[in-house]
Amino acid sequence: MFLEKFRMDGQVAVITGGGRGIGLACCEALAEAGAQVVIIDREQALAHSGQQALADLGYEADAHVLDVTDSGAVERAAVAIAEKYGRIDVLVANAGIARSGTAAEDTPDELWLNVNDVNYNGVFWCNRAFGRQMLKAGRGAIVNIGSMSGYIVNRPQMQTYYNASKAAVHHLTTSLAAEWADRGVRVNAVAPTYIESEMTKVVNIDPGVTDIWLRDTPMGRVGQPHEIASVVHFLACDASSLMTGTTVKADAGFTCW
Repeated sequence: MFLEKFRMDGQVAVITGGGRGIGLACCEALAEAGAQVVIIDREQALAHSGQQALADLGYEADAHVLDVTDSGAVERAAVAIAEKYGRIDVLVANAGIARSGTAAEDTPDELWLNVNDVNYNGVFWCNRAFGRQMLKAGRGAIVNIGSMSGYIVNRPQMQTYYNASKAAVHHLTTSLAAEWADRGVRVNAVAPTYIESEMTKVVNIDPGVTDIWLRDTPMGRVGQPHEIASVVHFLACDASSLMTGTTVKADAGFTCW
C-alpha cells in the first residue's frame, strides 16, 4: 500500500529548467517513478542535453524550448502539452536564476526586474497556465522550487533581490494552495540550501565564501541535486496526498541557527 503511493505510472510531469542541475535530477526521479517527463528549458541545447541524459538512463522524455518569463508562450505550451498527452498531472516550477553580490542601495532596476521576472513572475505564469489544465481535470500537484533564502538573509553575499524573489515564491505557494485545495490541485514548495550545481559555481566567485556557508550549516556540507529531487518526488506523488501549502526546508539544518 505505502510503496505504491510513490509510483507515478501513467502521469505526465512537466519540469521547467529541466535540462540540468536540480531540474534534471527531478526529471530523473519522476521518470524512475514511472512518469512521462516533459523537459522545459529556455535553451534548446539544455533541453536536448537533458533529454539525452535521461535517454542514456533508459527513460524517454519530451523536450520543449520555453522562456518562462513569456506568459503567453507559457500558456500556449501548457495547452499544447495537455492536448498532446491528454493530461498534466505534475508541474515542477524549477526554472530560476541566481544573482548575487550587489548591495541593495546599488541594485539597478534592471537587476531587480530580471531576477524577479524569472524567479517570481515565471513561477506564477507556469503555476497559472499548468494549474488551469489541472483544475479542468480536478487533479494535479505543483511543486515550486523556492530557497532557504526566502527565510533567511544570506551572508556574506548581498542579494536582497534574490531573497525577496524566493520569499515571494513561498507565499505564492501558500496562497495558490488555499485557493485550489478544494478543487483537487495541491501546491507545495521546496526550500533548498546551497546545492552543488552550475548556479552556485556562478555565485561563489570568492573561494572563502564556501567556508562561511559551511560554517553556518549544521551538517557542514552543501547539498546535491538528487537530495532535492527526492523531496520533489515525495511532494509530487500520492505519498504526500494530505500536504498542500507547505514549503519543505531541505537545508542541511541551515535555518536552525
